[in-house]
Amino acid sequence: MRFLRQSMIGLFLAAVTLGLLVWAVQMIGGAVQDRMADSPKAPPARERIFSVNVVTAEVGAQTPVLTSFGEIASRRTLELRAADTGRVIALADGFEDGGAVTVGDVLVRIDPADAQSEVQRAQSDLADGEAEERDAARGLVLAQDELVAAQEQAELRVRAANRQSDLVTRGVGTTAATETAELAASAARQAVLSRRQAVAQAEARVDQSATSTARFQIALDEAQRRLDDTVLHAPFTGTLSETTVVEGRLVSANERLAELLDPDDLEVSFRLSTAQYARLLDKNGGIVKAEVTVTLDVAGVDLAAQGRITRTSAAAGVGVTGRLVFAALEAPVGFKPGDFVTVLVQEPTLENVILLPASAVDASGAVLLLGDGNRLEAASVEVLRRQGDHVLVRGNIIGREVIETRSPLLGEGIAVKPLRKGADEAPKGPEMLELSEDRRAKLVAFVEGNQRMPQDAKARVLAQLAQAQGPARVVQRIESRMGG
Repeated sequence: MRFLRQSMIGLFLAAVTLGLLVWAVQMIGGAVQDRMADSPKAPPARERIFSVNVVTAEVGAQTPVLTSFGEIASRRTLELRAADTGRVIALADGFEDGGAVTVGDVLVRIDPADAQSEVQRAQSDLADGEAEERDAARGLVLAQDELVAAQEQAELRVRAANRQSDLVTRGVGTTAATETAELAASAARQAVLSRRQAVAQAEARVDQSATSTARFQIALDEAQRRLDDTVLHAPFTGTLSETTVVEGRLVSANERLAELLDPDDLEVSFRLSTAQYARLLDKNGGIVKAEVTVTLDVAGVDLAAQGRITRTSAAAGVGVTGRLVFAALEAPVGFKPGDFVTVLVQEPTLENVILLPASAVDASGAVLLLGDGNRLEAASVEVLRRQGDHVLVRGNIIGREVIETRSPLLGEGIAVKPLRKGADEAPKGPEMLELSEDRRAKLVAFVEGNQRMPQDAKARVLAQLAQAQGPARVVQRIESRMGG
């Protein structure tokens, strides 16, 4: 009985222990599920305020600038060509590519032997013609004298015949004598006709000799021109280019020997779109003589020249769009024909426009304004021109503060903190770089070895590089051309 009692007590205690374990597991599981099901308590939300830069929309007059690219060319260009076949016997000392010549200089001499012979033959023919003309004139004078003598003789014969007829009428003369006198008068008149014909022939000979002399003179002038063409002179002061002839070479007629350019009379040709071209037209449909600025980047230094539009191309061209415009340059120091340059064209001034940063206007022409309580308001403007990082607009925003840079986080009604630029903010100077001696020496050597850079620009760059700190923009542009 004691064993049975103890066994029953052990089973009871085991059942109680198992029940307690199950209860404990359920309590822990329920607590975990309740914890996971509870949502975290967030702090109360606050409105986010963005810091933005603002600019004031001020109305005024602005001059838009068109940017294009063009090519420099000489307005006075002459091809030097051989007028006739011959051998080159002499060249000017500066007859080479890039050689400078002065007006009137002898550039090329071609062997004049054949042309000189032609001139001498023409002179001989002209002398023969002049002699023939003088002989014809003397023959005409003699023929006219013979005609006068024949006329006098005919008059005498006629008077003799008349006198013989009068004698017959009075019964003194005979019929045979009368007939003889009349025949003599008729023969004299026939002689007058013959002399007249001789005078006409002499006059024709004079005319023919004069015509022949004129032809001989024309042949002499032509031969003299050919002789003169054996020597090529410089018609104006300029620079030679594309020289293709050497001394002793046999050249053919019309062969190109060189090209003469005027380096001081340059123009730039550049192409504008049709819309840009339309902005430069006046009331009569002609292009305005707008001012242009031409720049050429040369080893960190911009060569610049001013000019003015002179004309446009007569046709649009095949396979191209827009309009080709030409502008004459004033004092184009350092520029050469063939340079590829940047062209800035000043458009007619626009009145009552607002200059804004390009980042302030979106593609649809909308801007954000600073409203009451520093909250943003949306407005629309008319975009007139885009000038690099700025735009010219018109709209009902005069005097309002415009958000300088739009972003996807900004929109109408959002609260912002405006940041205004101080009027007394000092302008930033150019960024400077510390130059080591080796780096400075390489830059100076490259600038001194550049033959295309004008002397004044070269001196200015060398003066900048001589300082302890050099302008970063100049140094970077020089090194980009050095390959460093």
